[in-house]
Amino acid sequence: MLDRIAEFFIFGFVPLVVGMLAVPELSVAAEKVLKGEVLYRERIALPPNAVLSVQLADVSLADAPAAILGERKVAPAGQVPIKFEISFDPQVIRPNMTYALQARITVDDRLMFVTDTRHQVDPLSDAPQTVMLKMVTPSDKPAAVFGQSWLVEYIDGIGVISEPQATFRIGEDGKAGGSGPCNVYFATAKVDGSAIAISGIGSTFKACAPDVMAEEKALFGALARAASYHVDAGKLTIVDKDGRDILRFNAAS
Repeated sequence: MLDRIAEFFIFGFVPLVVGMLAVPELSVAAEKVLKGEVLYRERIALPPNAVLSVQLADVSLADAPAAILGERKVAPAGQVPIKFEISFDPQVIRPNMTYALQARITVDDRLMFVTDTRHQVDPLSDAPQTVMLKMVTPSDKPAAVFGQSWLVEYIDGIGVISEPQATFRIGEDGKAGGSGPCNVYFATAKVDGSAIAISGIGSTFKACAPDVMAEEKALFGALARAASYHVDAGKLTIVDKDGRDILRFNAAS
């Protein structure tokens, strides 16, 4: 009798334990994948160390940097057409918003090809995308960047600013600087094609209101992260190594 009771408890609990182990975990929303290829018209081969970066960005807001929803880097890039796949969360896609693909090919962090027009896309569509790039040549270097006084319009981490007014200027001798929101500052700028590196940032030591000092700190930090730039219609935009807008300026009259 005791053996049968023991047998009941041993075997009677097995289905319960198995049932507990078989309970599935909560599923998470599946990622969406956007597929495509990158091309350019020039009949030249890419160096073996070329790197392709393609981003899916929300470009809905004209007065703010694009929000990156997904990115894929292909290293080495190989040769065109270069295939890519970008994974992203479909739940962040909202109706009546504008989304675009932006791509660039770099060699040793020097920009070689880039999208020069907006490649608008519906991220939820399964249609494959073909992104056309433009080659960056020495003639693409806007001479107007030198000797022009630029008014700071946008600083990454702060947003659009107007007062107090801040400026930026680069001389052909590599000397850079201007008036920050609080202090006069100086730096060294190295410009090579569309690539730019700013170092040796220093300033005077005037103290201002905390919010003004925060703007100035963000300005100096963004300048130190500068990787490339472009000038278009009297506006200077500086981006970081990931292709994200970190500073925008208007040409001073």
